[in-house]
Amino acid sequence: MKTIGWKETADLPELDLYGIPAKVDTGARTSVLHCSHIQLIKKGRKQYVEFRPLDDRFGLHDRLHTLPFHSERKIRNSFGQEENRYIINTEIRLFNEMYPIELSLRDRSGMEFPLLLGRSFIRKKFLVDVSRANLSKK
Repeated sequence: MKTIGWKETADLPELDLYGIPAKVDTGARTSVLHCSHIQLIKKGRKQYVEFRPLDDRFGLHDRLHTLPFHSERKIRNSFGQEENRYIINTEIRLFNEMYPIELSLRDRSGMEFPLLLGRSFIRKKFLVDVSRANLSKK
């Protein structure tokens, strides 16, 4: 298994997002991406999630994306409150390798990191060294 630090820089190529600051959070079950304008839409018989990932605060573009709807889950936020979130499936690049990842979409504008990597993604892929950072880019 590869070792990652408490924070990393990741790419989400399917969303055309590169160099995203990510916090590794073993206390969070689900990974989450900062988005705005999150809504469920229907095209024909299929459901999709439309959203704007990141924003100017993180120095990244503000383009509207539409991906197939995977699921909706009740997720307990950092304040202990349950909220419904839409989940998408995509791929993330770390250590120049691609990994599948489930991301919940949420407005994280008040948070320092736009991407949070939870333990369901980390498990069986990485060891976390909390004393180090940005190991995937070295």
